[in-house]
Amino acid sequence: MPTVDDYVARIEGTCGAEKDIIVTFKYDKKDEAVANILRKAKLKNTIAGIIFELTFRDISFRLYKSGKAIFRSIKNKEELRELLSALLL
Repeated sequence: MPTVDDYVARIEGTCGAEKDIIVTFKYDKKDEAVANILRKAKLKNTIAGIIFELTFRDISFRLYKSGKAIFRSIKNKEELRELLSALLL
């Protein structure tokens, strides 16, 4: 059974109000991660098919085809982990 750590290479940024967190997906899993997220999240906008503005559980974020996601206003690491788990698994 896959876990969030199977998909995530790195998490950068600090949690808290008005802070952005950058999640970088592992190179060999990035296409699968992007496909899973696009299937589960609600698409608000897309820019040239490489940048996707999405919402999931009232959290807005940007997903890049290159394998990065930028989440806005995540309160703590537990919330981020739960969100990634719901999106990826």
